[in-house]
Amino acid sequence: MKRIVVLVSGNGSNLQAVIDACQQGRVNATLSAVFSNKASAYGLERAQAAGIPAFSLDPKSYANREAFDAALAEEIDAYQPDLVVLAGYMRILSHDFVARYAGRMLNIHPSLLPKYPGLHTHQKAIDNNDAEHGTSVHFVTQELDGGPVILQAKVPVFEDDTAEDLNQRVQTQEHNIYPLVISWFVDGRLSLREGQAILDGQILPVEGHAAD
Repeated sequence: MKRIVVLVSGNGSNLQAVIDACQQGRVNATLSAVFSNKASAYGLERAQAAGIPAFSLDPKSYANREAFDAALAEEIDAYQPDLVVLAGYMRILSHDFVARYAGRMLNIHPSLLPKYPGLHTHQKAIDNNDAEHGTSVHFVTQELDGGPVILQAKVPVFEDDTAEDLNQRVQTQEHNIYPLVISWFVDGRLSLREGQAILDGQILPVEGHAAD
């Protein structure tokens, strides 16, 4: 069975969606460990409640980003993961870290990439009067939130929406699509080749797989 390691920084609601999917057999994999850059991250408690080894590393204990990421990678590699899943992990990754897990690291970003990489995506969608917003699952590459998109989910933006309204609407979709994409990967249907996402032998378009 394939092994997954998850990185979190906060509440861990997407982590919980992955835990549930593994327990229910929708993802045929073992969640081997969860790591966080914050000891207070609630995602660590979610992992512990599910009997999953959970650890935190303090970035302030390391000389720089590269040193922290090297230490984190050493801890991750002890679990020999087939896939590393970023679930609200709020640190920019070093070049070496991304290269180490190239083709086997996924992220979920709360926007319809390539729109709104980075932070505060919900407020940006509201400020720009977007009619729709959403979330994207993508492979992690050296470009921040710039790896090839695998799957997106869209939500409407209403006139009186707040950023929190949009966040809740988007997270509902995230909890559906992230375990689905992870299942594609662990089942051998999804891969990254020459900078392109491949699903069932077909190159995915820029916006990712178009759901029926």
